Amino acid sequence: MTDRTLGVGLVTTAGESVAYASELSDVTELIRACADGTSSQGESRTGTVQVAVEASRRPFPTDGWRMLSRDAWERDSTVVIRDVCTSGFDVSVRVQAGVPRFVFRRRPPARTRALAIADPSRALLLQRSVLLTYPAMWWAATRGRAPLHAACLSTGDATPLLVGPSGSGKTTVVARNAAEGGSSVSDNLVVGDGITAWGVVEPIRTDQGTGRAMPHGRREGHLPHRVSSLIPDRVVVLRRGDQPVVHSCPPEDAARWLVASTYGAGELRRFWGFAALLAMGIPEGPAHPPVARVADLFAQSLTCLDVTASVPGVIDLALEAREGDEVPWTSR
Repeated sequence: MTDRTLGVGLVTTAGESVAYASELSDVTELIRACADGTSSQGESRTGTVQVAVEASRRPFPTDGWRMLSRDAWERDSTVVIRDVCTSGFDVSVRVQAGVPRFVFRRRPPARTRALAIADPSRALLLQRSVLLTYPAMWWAATRGRAPLHAACLSTGDATPLLVGPSGSGKTTVVARNAAEGGSSVSDNLVVGDGITAWGVVEPIRTDQGTGRAMPHGRREGHLPHRVSSLIPDRVVVLRRGDQPVVHSCPPEDAARWLVASTYGAGELRRFWGFAALLAMGIPEGPAHPPVARVADLFAQSLTCLDVTASVPGVIDLALEAREGDEVPWTSR
């Protein structure tokens, strides 16, 4: 970076501290918006992951490098990816002294610019993921942690790890709990090791949000009472249905839901290829995070419950369900 650096800060996400420095003011604001108010601006600490955004529009040098794919190259354990995840950014990645350093340059090809114009909210989410979320999740995997499409919150009496596909009610439960003063790590994505769930930081997206418009008719908003990690005491599988019912869930079924929901999540669809390309040229990074192993560790060590309800009704069930409940649910 040069003296043109306009934004410096530190964001804790996915159990990693991401130190960022940007020469582009709009990218600085993009990262800080993704951090949902948790960014410590002006921090100069190293962080466990470093992200630098350069103003240069020149391509990273790759002449004579080993080709990994049509748009990725490697030399001396440095990987360069062009238009990474169709975000409009090229990236150069290298691990030095045990710390990965991601250097980005904005160089969108014509097709990526056209896609951004056609669907700006999609483009924004991709850019946030590539600049902040994906680097942190990739490095977390070197510690035996894996991303999960799940939410984790605490009510004081319970700390459920909520799993279910998009639309099953995870965000509704988290938003209601936060409004009542409860804490949470996130509403949509966590990184776990089978014991602890670390939050993947991003604004909450709900029908009641008042911020930037997002897909599926939702808008962004601030998630209050956010904490960086929680230790869940149960796994709650959420299903949609008219008749509210709660019953025990076999651990293997809960693990299957955790894995299937994770691989079905649109938010992670491009992450797997991102991680695989880096692993081809950087020996420290695993080719794939241990998703199945982490899901199994959570499910085998915790009480697992299966909750069926409409989205409004799922809130009380998810927060109040206890082991041994095997009957249609009524208000208590």
